[in-house]
Amino acid sequence: MTDPRMNFQARAPKIPPRILCIGMPVRDLTFNTPGVPGRGSKENATGFDEICGGNALNAAIGIVRLGGRASICGPMGDSKETSSRFIFEQMAHEGIDTTHLIHMAGLVTPISAVMIDPSGERTIVTFRDPELWHVKLPGFDTLLEDCDAILTESRCAEFCTDLCVEARRRGIPVIVDVDRAMSLREGLLNASSHLVFSSEPLQETADVNDDASALRKIAKLTSSFLAGTRGPKGTIWLDEQGHIQETPAFPVHTVDTLGAGDVFHGAFALAITEGQELRQALRFASGAAALKCTRFGGAFAAPQRTEVEAFLGQNQRASRA
Repeated sequence: MTDPRMNFQARAPKIPPRILCIGMPVRDLTFNTPGVPGRGSKENATGFDEICGGNALNAAIGIVRLGGRASICGPMGDSKETSSRFIFEQMAHEGIDTTHLIHMAGLVTPISAVMIDPSGERTIVTFRDPELWHVKLPGFDTLLEDCDAILTESRCAEFCTDLCVEARRRGIPVIVDVDRAMSLREGLLNASSHLVFSSEPLQETADVNDDASALRKIAKLTSSFLAGTRGPKGTIWLDEQGHIQETPAFPVHTVDTLGAGDVFHGAFALAITEGQELRQALRFASGAAALKCTRFGGAFAAPQRTEVEAFLGQNQRASRA
């Protein structure tokens, strides 16, 4: 006989949130170099690796490593390509749902040459087939089923803005990684719940030379949460009262910044879907990105959840001391 006092439902494990990451997977050829070669010169690399990347894919890796579920949607090249097969194998190994990726016959999957100098800073040259931008995504109901949040990048506005509008209508958060200047008439300004800029495109978008002033100007055009990431200088953001707040970065020994920003966005999106308070969510994202920077391998060096929580706990105790 079942004891009515036992609440088995309450004891059941919670299903992790699923985040739909929209973007273009990229095949990355990474080279560790003493410095960035000058025009017409040659440089011997001290290390080489072949990985996959792109904002959405990197963020998806970060999300899964941190305990969430991630699916990825966007265009890829022809299914017969070596790059496509390589990327699919890597994503399957990470546990990323690839159901909604779209192969485009005869096109080339994006490919990057990435040079990482001794400071960990990366210099990137990327080729993206222009025809990839003409992709048509699956229907709203297909993509938004079991979707707790969307994470996309501003450059994908051409093919995902309508989906983001529908997601917001259904109450689903839409987090946008802005790493290119946006038009102030851009649809994603109001088809998003959270806009997280890199510092340079933040200032370029607002046409001002100060991050705080740029955030205040853009805030007049959108109700979205606004933040600007500044690498080792931390994150600047607007609270609900419109006041400027700052979340410091964690000082670490940086060896590879490739994918760090994407891991930040993935961690932030996951924290938002988990209901973390904004300051806490930004600190969680900063911790994940900081740990990634201490390791080579792009987003494949993203930390596990237990590592981030231990790292944040150590820093909290150190700050109190």
